[in-house]
Amino acid sequence: MTLTLRRVYHVTAFSWYAFVVKSLAAKDGEELPPGIFVYGGPWKYLTFLNLLLQMSFFGLAALNDLHLEKKSETTLSKWKDLLFSVFAFPVGMFVVLLFWSIFAFDRELVYPASIDAFFPPWMNHAMHTFVLPVLLGEVMVQPHVYPQTKHALAALGVVGLAYLSWIIWVYLSVGIWVYPLLGHFSTAGLGGFFVFNMSVVTLFYLLGDKLNSHVWSK
Repeated sequence: MTLTLRRVYHVTAFSWYAFVVKSLAAKDGEELPPGIFVYGGPWKYLTFLNLLLQMSFFGLAALNDLHLEKKSETTLSKWKDLLFSVFAFPVGMFVVLLFWSIFAFDRELVYPASIDAFFPPWMNHAMHTFVLPVLLGEVMVQPHVYPQTKHALAALGVVGLAYLSWIIWVYLSVGIWVYPLLGHFSTAGLGGFFVFNMSVVTLFYLLGDKLNSHVWSK
């Protein structure tokens, strides 16, 4: 029963994210509203990258559930656990928390009202809300093996720096920040904001580890 539930959950989650990504891709070619610019496409948005991350994880998890060869299954399991523990859980939780925190303070800093006509409400929640319960559901249906904390945080740091470099490159190329909020920071402030964000992501990694241990300790 547990294995069946796990398989259904993973296939359903993968299908959901594939549907959301396909729905976003279908908007290619439509006139963009103020607040969204062409350069870099959707790849400059952490929200979109996170959707791909979640879809990749649940696709790998579903494949692992269906694989019959023990050796390959072990290899898949290691990659699955690594992807979930180090990236999918902390990054997914971070996207939800940061987006709605800034949105509640001043939505124009992260999701201008002009975008509402382009992305219907269900799509906004698919990108920024439903990620959280889906991740918590994953914690409940399957245990995950966590790597050494220092290695996990080093990997998160490298990925975080890579994304920061990417959005700075976008700004230097077109003179527009991916997120309007970033335009309010000085160079030092931008560095402090990045450190703060990485601290939050680190806390979410540790939270995921604690939740995994608590739920599956027995």
